[in-house]
Amino acid sequence: MTKINILPHSEIAPNGATINAENGLSLCQNLLNNGINIEHACEMSCACTTCHVIIRKGFQSTNPASEQEEDKLDRAWGLEANSRLSCQVVVGEHELTVEIPKYTVNYAKEG
Repeated sequence: MTKINILPHSEIAPNGATINAENGLSLCQNLLNNGINIEHACEMSCACTTCHVIIRKGFQSTNPASEQEEDKLDRAWGLEANSRLSCQVVVGEHELTVEIPKYTVNYAKEG
């Protein structure tokens, strides 16, 4: 299990959170499995940017982004050098600190 710290987000995690993530699963799936309801409009198929996160700590330890992911990230709101799609980050052995941006480009938010 790997510790993942989620920085405060006004809707998704108002007080922030720390979860124990399962190695080998995507960051998005781990967040969802632990009650952090991050948007994922394309069902984690790397077809949108709604699960965009910024890796504040541990970025260098993540698996490399694919060309497809990088193309999608160009459309993400609030893109930064350490931005990733959480559906494409495979959780490994290293602790991560993650910020979920305030906005997404999802025009039809579920729930």
